[in-house]
Amino acid sequence: EKRTMTLIEKNGYHDSVYINAAKIFQGIHTKKHKDRILVRYGDDSVSPMLTFKAEYFQRVSYELAFNALKYQDLLEEILLDSCVYPCHSIPDELTSLLVVMLYDLQERKFQAREIFDEEEPVAEVRKIEHYLYSFRTKLAAALARCRIKHDALSIECFLPETIRKQAQRASALPLCVWINTFKISLQDVFGDLKKKGFTRVESVSDLDCYTYCMDQHCNDVLVFPSSLKEELLNLDLFADCKLLLQ
Repeated sequence: EKRTMTLIEKNGYHDSVYINAAKIFQGIHTKKHKDRILVRYGDDSVSPMLTFKAEYFQRVSYELAFNALKYQDLLEEILLDSCVYPCHSIPDELTSLLVVMLYDLQERKFQAREIFDEEEPVAEVRKIEHYLYSFRTKLAAALARCRIKHDALSIECFLPETIRKQAQRASALPLCVWINTFKISLQDVFGDLKKKGFTRVESVSDLDCYTYCMDQHCNDVLVFPSSLKEELLNLDLFADCKLLLQ
């Protein structure tokens, strides 16, 4: 399961990720003034119970929820413009799930999600997924109209400039990786990375392509270029939790 984590990200997530992301989004979504509410969310007065199978599922659940939050206004506009929302068969309690799954669907260019045999299906997720996918043409057309209306080349253009700059800075930051010394020694990590074609350099300023360096303050932390995230997560070192992405 972990050895295909980047594949899962490209083709959709497990049902549990959508459920947890919806619960997180329910608690953080932007609440609008009563006279401006067009999309209604369920009751969020009770703190949600979150259960994660592994650290990876926790990370992607929060990423999905916060990405939906960034584009909440756009996603709501798409739902309304396409007439996909409101829907009498979808209660307000599932609106958060509708929004986070719509964000993921447009990220996949409105292509079908890959279903994994080993995952336990969640009825609410499959219901919302089927509903959204059945209206994928209308949703894609609504997104196109929104982009034309706002003269946006991509959905990132809908974000305020300050948030766009923050995202650009974050994506350029080097990746920090903890060595799980309970499972592997530093020297074995160095040897394994060398076999995989990585070269150790002296400092962050020397990072380039397949290189890494030791953190100056923590001797069990390695630093990699940000561009290597997907390839790093495919390494057995990460699959076996010998290296942990911070």
